[in-house]
Amino acid sequence: MKPTRRQFMIMSAAGAATLALNSKVQAQAMVAETDPQAAALGYKADASKVDKAKFAKYAAPQACSNCALYQGAAGSAAGGCALFPAKQVASKGWCSAYAKKA
Repeated sequence: MKPTRRQFMIMSAAGAATLALNSKVQAQAMVAETDPQAAALGYKADASKVDKAKFAKYAAPQACSNCALYQGAAGSAAGGCALFPAKQVASKGWCSAYAKKA
């Protein structure tokens, strides 16, 4: 039986939806402190380990979880960040691009 155009369109849409959902479901990799971009921003997975002499901007309550760039859910251990596409940052982390969430 020869496939029709309608069957082709349905199968194409189903395949695209499956790929889109699969990429959302897969766990994203965590940003490593040694990653070149992370290192340039002074990213630390634990904000208490930030070099305060090198990053004078750092203040004690600052963390990724209360940063405007953080995209994770409240209370989660990790989440996305606008600076690191397709990677997650620790909610207790910090970097020099920190901007207080409104």
